[in-house]
Amino acid sequence: MIEAVGLTKRYGAKTAVHNLTFQVRPGMVTGFLGPNGSGKSTTMRMILGLDVPTSGRVTIGGLPYRQLPNAPRRVGALLDAKAVHGGRSAYHHLLSLAQHSGIPARRVDEVLDVVGLRQVARKRSKGFSLGMGQRLGIAAALLGDPQVLLFDEPVNGLDPEGILWVRNLMKRLAAEGRTVFVSSHLMSEMALTAEHLIVIGRGQLLADMSVPDFIAANSAGFARVRTPDGEPQAREKLTATVVEAGGQVLPEPDGALRVTGLPLPRISDLAHGAGIRLWELSPHQASLEEAYMRMTQAAVDYRSTADPRAGYQQPAAPGWGTPPPGGPGEVYPVLPGELPNPYAQQPAPPAGTAPAAPGAGYAPTAPSPFAAPHSAHTPADAAAGRGAAAPRSVPMPAGPAPSTAATPQAPATAAAPAQPSASAPAAPQDAPAPPAAPPAPGQAPRSVPMPAGAAPSTAATPQAPATAAAPAQPSASAPVAPPQQPPTTDTAPAGTAAARRHSEDDAR
Repeated sequence: MIEAVGLTKRYGAKTAVHNLTFQVRPGMVTGFLGPNGSGKSTTMRMILGLDVPTSGRVTIGGLPYRQLPNAPRRVGALLDAKAVHGGRSAYHHLLSLAQHSGIPARRVDEVLDVVGLRQVARKRSKGFSLGMGQRLGIAAALLGDPQVLLFDEPVNGLDPEGILWVRNLMKRLAAEGRTVFVSSHLMSEMALTAEHLIVIGRGQLLADMSVPDFIAANSAGFARVRTPDGEPQAREKLTATVVEAGGQVLPEPDGALRVTGLPLPRISDLAHGAGIRLWELSPHQASLEEAYMRMTQAAVDYRSTADPRAGYQQPAAPGWGTPPPGGPGEVYPVLPGELPNPYAQQPAPPAGTAPAAPGAGYAPTAPSPFAAPHSAHTPADAAAGRGAAAPRSVPMPAGPAPSTAATPQAPATAAAPAQPSASAPAAPQDAPAPPAAPPAPGQAPRSVPMPAGAAPSTAATPQAPATAAAPAQPSASAPVAPPQQPPTTDTAPAGTAAARRHSEDDAR
């Protein structure tokens, strides 16, 4: 049994605990309740000899904790689940505690099984979650199989299965005749676990009684009564009858009546005597949370308030969370220097206006001087082992060998032929080509190797311009003249055309 008499603790001008007197009896779970800063943790530390009382005393089994023989085997406690060396495993942490207290090593495996940490017993505790740390702290408290147990917030971080396990563990330990003293802020768990309550506020004792007595002393029960919804006169008649009998009636938001001052049988007799039908007549008992809040409302030191957020609410920027200006059908304007979104829905053009071409609205892009020329490299070329082909030359009709002016080094000196249209006749095909441009300064003309016995051609130099104009494309409304033989300066025999083409391919 734990007994405190006139227990007081001061820290300078601050009085944490003042004149506390209570008893924690064996065979039951005693809950220790109070707001933050009320002195619960300080009281538990004085029970365990960690803090020395300013005045008064607290004993365990008639002796202070420091005078108990082999105290770790008499008292087990969980005050801080993180009071563990992070580099130690769960097993070695418990083993060190067991060796210090003279507890056999086999007890370590037993408590690891009890708390469910056998699978992680060899892992370092610094990687444990909050719930796993709580289980390890409970294992340390159970290590010496003590008769007195103190737990400070034992269910913090536990999942629902762990909370249920702790609840059943506390009840089982108390049923074995042990003294169990549990501090918690979870009123729902205390209502299910504790049988007796000790409540303090601002370091002073507020209540020391059983849970049912505490709820009854700090709350008022009432009866909930409901009449048929379609009979408002019955509701008014019942209200008048109850008030005449000495009861108090308050309306509920859902249309029911809250009746106090009269027991349920008396309310039933009054309704029956007045000929009033009842749809509901049920008792209502306040919860432990409601009773606790009513008792401690004047002993709370730290109260929260609504957040006004004054000065932090900035006006929303245009376009963020607000509809576009001018209505939902209007698109956002394009800012200066911003390209329009090609995927945005554009407004419909006016009637009689042709739709804009794709890409309209974008600034023209200048050709890059570092861009590679268009490659006509084909899979067939890759299979033959040849590199990327040169720019494609103008298609030539069958006959003599084509001009070599299509080499990559030849500057294009002839303008591209204009496409024929429906209103203009096609340009003549036999117009002479302009004279060839001279080679660049410091650059020697490049000759094409010729087979033996073939006459060299003057058109094989890389600087020779194209001397043949491209054949005009056919138009939908103008007839197309048959292609004519373009003039060429090549005087090589026709029989050497195939050999010269192979030589050009090899040179490329």
